[in-house]
Formats: sequence, structure tokens, C-alpha cells
Amino acid sequence: MAKKRRCEWAGDDPLMVAYHDEEWGVPVHDDREWFEFLVLEGAQAGLSWSTVLNKRARYREVFSDFQPAKVARFDNRKKARLLSDPGIIRNRLKVDSAIRNARAFLKVQKEHGSFDAYVWSFVKGRPVVNRWKSLAEIPAKTELSDRLSKDLKKKGFNFVGSTICYAFLQATGVINDHITTCFRYKTLGGK
Repeated sequence: MAKKRRCEWAGDDPLMVAYHDEEWGVPVHDDREWFEFLVLEGAQAGLSWSTVLNKRARYREVFSDFQPAKVARFDNRKKARLLSDPGIIRNRLKVDSAIRNARAFLKVQKEHGSFDAYVWSFVKGRPVVNRWKSLAEIPAKTELSDRLSKDLKKKGFNFVGSTICYAFLQATGVINDHITTCFRYKTLGGK
């Protein structure tokens, strides 16, 4: 049986391979999932995705399964517990950001009907399918991520710079950045 060709970044870590094969680049339409990726991509800033992925289960536990309405109500006592939990990234700015972003997320849901409708409006509801032949070709940010970043910041979000937004769009399938030789490229709309 021939070995599946996949994006190099997945490496051989079983957790990263499963994430690549089953999740990365699959279009998201569930607001809870959107919020999860928003928090995790912000938590990743300056770290590897592998680090975040290894802490994801604990994040789900302590961040109320990424239910934005619950996270928006986190108080100083809850924040102190989060900052002492070795199972997550204990960075005060990132924890504060998750709570602040939950509150902004709820406002976007109210304004647009769902966070899903809001994000997909940036691409008129259709994923952007790129045709990268290698990892080296994939940009860190684009005009699309610049626009999303600027709008999110205007709406009160933080830890949403353009580079974080680009990774967020890739992870959630708004952008298909699997390289063309990856087995997932065609299954996610590449031609």
C-alpha cells in the first residue's frame, strides 16, 4: 500500500497527522468550533501548533468546551485558576484575550446571526483554493487575512493579527492551503 502524501508540516507525530488528515482545512460552520479555533490560534502565538494541540483536551475542559457565552462570564477567580493550570498555556494576555474575545464573539453573533455567517461573508461563502506546490510558497498572511484582522480588531477582538488570522482561515477551511500533492487537497475542493 502506497504511503499517503501529505503536507510536510504534519510530520510523523500521530496527533499532528490526525489533525492534518481529519481537521485542518475542513470548512467549519459551527460557532462553537469557530470560537475554539479563535482561542487556540491566539494561544499559539509564538509557539508551535503541536504545543497547542497537545493541550487542546485540557483547554476544552477548562474553557467550558469553548462555549462563548460561558467563557464571556469568566471572572477574576476563574482567570486565576486558569493561570495556575499547567495543562494550558499560562499567559495572562492570552487568557484575558480568550475572555475578551468571547464577549466580542457574542456581539458578532448578534449582529450577523452567527459568527459563521460573519467569517464566510469575507469570501462570499466559498473557500479560497490555492495551488501551492510546496510549503515554502504559502504566505504567512494575505490581503484577506489583513481585512479580517482589521475588522476583528475594530469589533473588540485581540490576538487577531493578520498572521494569526491567516492560520485561523487555513485551519477552518476558509482557505485550502494543502499543497497540491497532498491527498487532502482534492478532497477539499482542489483541482
